[in-house]
Amino acid sequence: MEKLLDDHHAVQSTGRKTMNEPKNKITLFDNREVRQLWEDEAEKWWFSVVDVIAILSDQPSHERARKYWSVMKTRLKQEGAEPTTVCSQLKMQAHDGKMRLTDEWDKAGVQQGQEYAALTDLMSRVWSGISTREYKQHKGLKKENLRDNMTNTELVLNMLAEVATTDISQVRNPEGLAESAQVAKEGAKTAKAARQQLERSTGKPVVSKLNAKQLAAQQLESDFDKAIKVMGKKGGSHE
Repeated sequence: MEKLLDDHHAVQSTGRKTMNEPKNKITLFDNREVRQLWEDEAEKWWFSVVDVIAILSDQPSHERARKYWSVMKTRLKQEGAEPTTVCSQLKMQAHDGKMRLTDEWDKAGVQQGQEYAALTDLMSRVWSGISTREYKQHKGLKKENLRDNMTNTELVLNMLAEVATTDISQVRNPEGLAESAQVAKEGAKTAKAARQQLERSTGKPVVSKLNAKQLAAQQLESDFDKAIKVMGKKGGSHE
């Protein structure tokens, strides 16, 4: 988990780290994985909010749990609460045990801030055909996180661009912004090819106007319809 890939947060956990324990580890709750991270400076264990939400709300996938958390944060802020007062954003390992794209950029000497943003925007232009700003405008977003407002298909293709870029970077070992930009462009072309093939097959554009609120409303309506059908079947069985 990292800032570029997911707007995840971590919450403080109890307990202290033993000498031989790794800084990143997996703990089990109800037979499901929850990622933990030890922060040396604060001397605290933190655990992934998204992983916990996935368990407590019985979400079928990590992406669904991430979107659920995004909607929750929005609602909390509307009610005057601020999730970041109890949650911190930390770089945790992804579920497959890997650190991600920003590690490669750090290794190449890319500066956080404008240079990170420039590479992210470049990748968006290549794989989706529009800039990050245009993408957010397309979805009617202002300050909201773009990733939190992507459909599953958009998210998968965006992640494909990032994973491909990471893999190429690990082979090429670029130095500086210019070389990293070339790698990012090549990685994003992988997702571009997948997007174009999918659009040819479905006849529909991948880049959607739907945002998190609309996606959540669609899911709620779908869940409601399923519940009505189940109730109808149960009712019919008693007749």
